[in-house]
Amino acid sequence: MANITFFYPAREKGAALGVNAAGGNLGVAVAQFTVPIAITALAFGQFSPNLPVAGLMWIPLILLASWGAWKYMHNLSHAKNDVKGSFSALKEKHLWVIALIYIGTFGSFMGFGSVFPTLISREFPEFSDFQILGAALSLAFLGPLVGSLARPYGGKLADRGGGARITMLSFIAMAGVTAAVVLTLPLGSFWIYLILFLTLFTLTGVANGSSYRMIPLVFRLSVSPDCRVGHERKASAALGFIGAIGGFGGFAIPQVLSASNEATGSFDTAFWSFAVVYLGLAFLTWAVYMRPGTVFAREQV
Repeated sequence: MANITFFYPAREKGAALGVNAAGGNLGVAVAQFTVPIAITALAFGQFSPNLPVAGLMWIPLILLASWGAWKYMHNLSHAKNDVKGSFSALKEKHLWVIALIYIGTFGSFMGFGSVFPTLISREFPEFSDFQILGAALSLAFLGPLVGSLARPYGGKLADRGGGARITMLSFIAMAGVTAAVVLTLPLGSFWIYLILFLTLFTLTGVANGSSYRMIPLVFRLSVSPDCRVGHERKASAALGFIGAIGGFGGFAIPQVLSASNEATGSFDTAFWSFAVVYLGLAFLTWAVYMRPGTVFAREQV
């Protein structure tokens, strides 16, 4: 991710970052779909699944990726690992602002991706699984799949209309969808439930792409020209830090859902809380990066 930002102009950074990240995010859907099949099909007559295969199946892919990196990732004639320069990005306030936004976008993708199978089995147990090659699979893999595929489009939309605008609108829509999940659940319709969640995953993917596109542009406008490290190197480091911090949402969402269930016997309180947080993040995005009169608004960050 850090490498990409050096090789694309500002008008194409969103699409480039989105396509690259989509490939990584697809791993969630691929794992949810393939691991149950692999551990069942390769049980070799055992009565229980062959669980070690869940880890061993990735070794050929890891080796292939390692070979690809060694063979083809030599597009820099020289490179220097400036750790001190990289950590200087942590002093930039906008790193922390966008990291908070990214917890709401990427963190939501990771968090809901991990709990969606549980939510389906809890609310609609009759739709909790289907059989392929003797393995019990959940339709929950569709959520991470559509979220991953939507990420490049979020980057492309941000290149055209501004990352902050697309991110803000995505948060508002995410708040509406999470509220709709609670309001429509009494209808008892699994298909409405599934469509709403697929919409939510799509929105997280769009917001992932649009919020990541903001990073290089924000750092170009906020880092002093006299800075020794330079805005491109700081933005490159920030891409890594923000991605790591954003993953906190993958931990927080399951905890909030669990606490809501234990306290009230349902997930309703958690979803209302998520809706409020998304609206708060939409306001934060507007206030910092879209408010009239700011340099970020003028440049359509």
